[in-house]
Amino acid sequence: MTLETKKSVFVELGNFLSQFSEKESVKKSDVLYNDIFFDDFQSLIQLSQSHNGWYTPEQVYFAIESWAEALTAENIEKWLSQYKAQFAQNDGKEKTVALILAGNIPLVGFHDFLSVLITGNKALIKTSSNDQHLLPFLAKYLIAVDENLKDKITFVEGKLENFDAVIATGSNNTSRYFEYYFKDKPSIIRKNRNSAAVLNGNESKEELENLGEDIFRYFGLGCRNVSKLFVPKGYSFDGFFEAIFKYQDVIHYEKYANNYDYNKAVFLMSNFKLLDNGFLTIKEDSSYASPISSVFYEFYENIDDLKTRLEADSEQIQCIVSSDLIQNSIRFGETQKPQLWDYADNVDTITFLLTTK
Repeated sequence: MTLETKKSVFVELGNFLSQFSEKESVKKSDVLYNDIFFDDFQSLIQLSQSHNGWYTPEQVYFAIESWAEALTAENIEKWLSQYKAQFAQNDGKEKTVALILAGNIPLVGFHDFLSVLITGNKALIKTSSNDQHLLPFLAKYLIAVDENLKDKITFVEGKLENFDAVIATGSNNTSRYFEYYFKDKPSIIRKNRNSAAVLNGNESKEELENLGEDIFRYFGLGCRNVSKLFVPKGYSFDGFFEAIFKYQDVIHYEKYANNYDYNKAVFLMSNFKLLDNGFLTIKEDSSYASPISSVFYEFYENIDDLKTRLEADSEQIQCIVSSDLIQNSIRFGETQKPQLWDYADNVDTITFLLTTK
């Protein structure tokens, strides 16, 4: 398969995904193989919460719509154009790349899957027990579009064997196991990371509402979810709580509500001082990793000192949200819409796949 062919296959997948929306899914006449896949995918979306209680239709639709927006010919071309020299220098030798995927949010491992195939390699995939259905379904669609992919995609349930490189995502604990087990293979090993927001007190209500999207999307389970706020000394959280009130319905999801009740009780029994609005607690804490239904915060006095701190802590941080207070920060409300060229942990997967021997 040529690179142009592989690009076109993923554009077709983007066209297929573009039909599905929480508001209304519309079957388009010009999408390939809709007669085989449309109804089954719609059913799978509705069944996802029975496979994983966190995968509500709302959250699954959001993930699908995000990938539909990403997988356009224009975006794929923009993404891959920076690697023209590396594609040209690549010896063309096909590698089998083992993918150990997380399952915290829907299709969280899709970018790795896409990267392996678009670089002309084989994907040997071990899905998370929490996300075993969505990616295999999309793989079947890709194979229908181009049967040459049939020998490029393999899902395994047991031990991973006969591979040349590995991309593994897990916790800090599992990463130590991965690093030991795969020490003789070229690898990308991802650990726990969290995201933070830096406020200066001048944010508009709209910006703070969008910050709520960064906090509550996927119930806060993603590494790109904001779990830590940095606020100026003396900051009042009244405006913040007022702005995020629109997300109050999150407490009606049983799994989220159970976490809220449990974590709030643990904090209170430990005599921690909390701010609470009935569906989110915020606590002053130096850690970046807050539990579900809670956000940590710290006060700062000097923005330059904070920049130095964030730079020093960069390996703990996935992304930073601000209103241009921090260089390369993301706009409020955009953390869960990464572009194809926004790499997890800032590790360039395409370069790794094209240059690894």
